[in-house]
Amino acid sequence: MTTDLSRRSALRRAAFIAAGAALGSSLLSSPARAASPGPDSDKVREAVRKAQERDKRLLTGVPSTNGWEMERTADDRGHIYTRPVPGIPLDGVQIRMGDVETVLVHVIRRFHYEIDELRRGDVTGWRRPSAVRKGLAESNQASGTAVQIRPGYYPSGVQGGFFPQQTVVIRDILAECDGVVRWGGDDKHPDEALFYLDVEPGDSRLAATAAKIKGWEWAPGKGAGSGADPLQPSRKRSAERLARQQS
Repeated sequence: MTTDLSRRSALRRAAFIAAGAALGSSLLSSPARAASPGPDSDKVREAVRKAQERDKRLLTGVPSTNGWEMERTADDRGHIYTRPVPGIPLDGVQIRMGDVETVLVHVIRRFHYEIDELRRGDVTGWRRPSAVRKGLAESNQASGTAVQIRPGYYPSGVQGGFFPQQTVVIRDILAECDGVVRWGGDDKHPDEALFYLDVEPGDSRLAATAAKIKGWEWAPGKGAGSGADPLQPSRKRSAERLARQQS
């Protein structure tokens, strides 16, 4: 269903843009003439054809484990692009733009400031669908909705890579993200490097959490790097409650 909606949306958008362009051109070239009966149908068909070719090249029609569609390429007119992570010396991370980006970049930044400093090459975002195991949470990387932080330090299938105080911070990050992010360390097949979106497309909780994080940019003492205390009783209770829900 996600694929159908994405394709229908792309087709409608392409047709609308082409129709608007053709109509605008007609009005400008003949200002004294009566309004054109409609857009040039050839231009509309060409726009639709290009949209279909793009979808065929980009979309897989297969969702990752969290319900978001996996894409074959990044940085190629799709939903997944290399995005900056402010304040961290990374070359950017390939991630799904929009609210997904806002939330996962926040996770990366808090990891950097409160768990361990990150360097170039420490974060892996999007991976090709052929490079991930479809039945595991790592498949979410192919939809641009997951990141691996230092996968070489915390290999898939292995637990116990973090010190207890670091795990406390991870729990606090998840609680601060209102449960829309899940830690791979809690999965049946653990992947402690993995952090991924735990809501499906259209879930209102994602938009609400992203809006909250964006609001912190203008609020002193809020957001990543603000020095929030994860051992504060109310924060600790929230983190423990979420850990029980997600375990």
